[in-house]
Amino acid sequence: MARPLDSTEKSLWGRVIATVKPMHGGKPKPVPVASPAADKAVLAKFLSAKPKPISADVKPKHTSVQSKVAPLPHNLDGHWDKRIMRGSIIPDVSIDLHDASLSLAYNRLDGALEQAIAQRMKVLLLVTGKPRAHDRASGEGRGAIAAVVRDWLAASRHKRHISAVRNAHPRHGGAGALYIMLKG
Repeated sequence: MARPLDSTEKSLWGRVIATVKPMHGGKPKPVPVASPAADKAVLAKFLSAKPKPISADVKPKHTSVQSKVAPLPHNLDGHWDKRIMRGSIIPDVSIDLHDASLSLAYNRLDGALEQAIAQRMKVLLLVTGKPRAHDRASGEGRGAIAAVVRDWLAASRHKRHISAVRNAHPRHGGAGALYIMLKG
């Protein structure tokens, strides 16, 4: 449950709300806003507040950030990341895009993902070529595929089947390749 806003927060929130237009034509709920003079007084009080000193007797609790953060659903665990760093991943299939045009590369990637999902593969090695200078607006030049492939995957019709995308180990192409991990 959310805590109630104090007068400073209400005042600041009211100023934010005044600048927002609703997306779907509805009218926003009015938030009581204090006068500009009251805003300045509250803001001055807020800015002049001193933090409470920490007593020397109190030792801060050192808790692991990892223990507080829940793992992302459908993401890789540490076991996979260790295997990637060691180079012990064995891809089920390799897809080489680095000599293809952007449209051919996209179609080849889409078809390969469809086939890999149908065959219940787990790891794909996607060879894109090393990223280099290119004109992103026209999509031409060396490294154009490497520059856009993550965007393609994020917008793909197959994105719900993708657990993770990681840079490949140097033995599989390093910066010029990616591992695509598929969900079971």
